Amino acid sequence: MDCDKIGRLIYNLRKEKAMTQKQLADLMNISDKAVSKWERGLGCPDVSLLPELSQILGVNIEEILSGKMELNETIGGNMKKLKFYVCPQCNNLMTATGDANISCCGKRLEALPAAKTDESHSLTIEPVEDELYVSTAHAMKKEHYISFVAYVTGDRAYIVKQYPEWNMQFRFHKLGHGKLYFHCTNHGLFYQLI
Repeated sequence: MDCDKIGRLIYNLRKEKAMTQKQLADLMNISDKAVSKWERGLGCPDVSLLPELSQILGVNIEEILSGKMELNETIGGNMKKLKFYVCPQCNNLMTATGDANISCCGKRLEALPAAKTDESHSLTIEPVEDELYVSTAHAMKKEHYISFVAYVTGDRAYIVKQYPEWNMQFRFHKLGHGKLYFHCTNHGLFYQLI
């Protein structure tokens, strides 16, 4: 741990929040001298204080300990770079268009790799007027089902959450070429070109 780097990061984050050392110290029930000591690189926060400090400053504990924040490049909202994250415990779905540190149920999640559909994992897509009617014969049982479907174009993403024992069929307004992503709870993320 580099106390100088950690101190500079704490200082910068505190200033972003427009807080004084005393205000930060009062929120944490410590002395403002301790905060001053951290910011000057003369010591580091105690491990027991890190969860509260990260919550107040709005940053991950790992970033505090590394003393730096990794910023993503601005990619102009290109939805084609959309990444999907699904929690294996609660099936929570999260997305990001850039690199992200995402966790759920206490575990860090990795972006799901998308595979091109195979015969056992294929959605039926039928054009109906200006919409796409999507359906499947895939099993929709509690232990094996499609948890979401996402229609992604260059500037938009439409996501439909699915649940076990539902009859999976719905419509998307047709927006041109893109990808249709869907997640099988047993086999992972797939895509089809539209």
